[in-house]
Amino acid sequence: MKMHVLSGGRLRMKKFIYFPAADREETVELPVSCLLLRHAQGNVLFDTGCHPSVCSDPEARWGKLARAMVPLMDETDTLPAGLASLGLSPDDIDVVVNSHFHPDHCGCNGYFRKATVVVHEKELAAARAPEAAAAGYFPQDWDQPMPLEAIAGQRDLFGDGRLVLLPLPGHTAGLIGALATLERSGTFLLASDAVPFRENLDREIIPKNTWSADQLARTFDEIRRLEAGGATVLCGHDEAQWRSLRKGPEAYD
Repeated sequence: MKMHVLSGGRLRMKKFIYFPAADREETVELPVSCLLLRHAQGNVLFDTGCHPSVCSDPEARWGKLARAMVPLMDETDTLPAGLASLGLSPDDIDVVVNSHFHPDHCGCNGYFRKATVVVHEKELAAARAPEAAAAGYFPQDWDQPMPLEAIAGQRDLFGDGRLVLLPLPGHTAGLIGALATLERSGTFLLASDAVPFRENLDREIIPKNTWSADQLARTFDEIRRLEAGGATVLCGHDEAQWRSLRKGPEAYD
């Protein structure tokens, strides 16, 4: 199995959302990552990033959220372009795993019409709730016609231990991560917004955009356990880590 790190966009937000002690006017740039896992049994995307339309008119798709989550990219910095750089089209993707259904993690789902979408059942319930739009769940991103599989707990995606999905609740009720075990590069925990920045985990800083602080604290403990066992934690939006990663055609294997 090989793992490609692809860009799903870039955003600007107020820093205090992730670090509540920060000055309320300070901002931070957030890389948005998507991971392509090329397994012998199929091509899997972990998250699909921001929809390309937000590059030119973010409020048309995101409404008022676009004022708090400001896109900083053009279409070359989105997932469809990243796949094209690998010689792949959306039809080459067999499974889309959404860590959660916020618009910077499932924005391109609609491109992958031949894929099955996998998400946690609690995340699906949150996206279908009456107040979902106010919580950042937009049907134009997640509510697509492809088959959808809602999981309740851990799921070994191909039955060989190479790609195991696991619940990491806290940021949202149904956030899931993935343990990807590669032959040469070792094991990676695709943590998404369970660990938006490395500093959140290291200093036990609970972001303000957290559904349950207690759940997230328990998830931090689980992530530390996995890391102690040898997993490399890939954070959701950490700029320093993003710069250090191999990207595009230069795969981890």
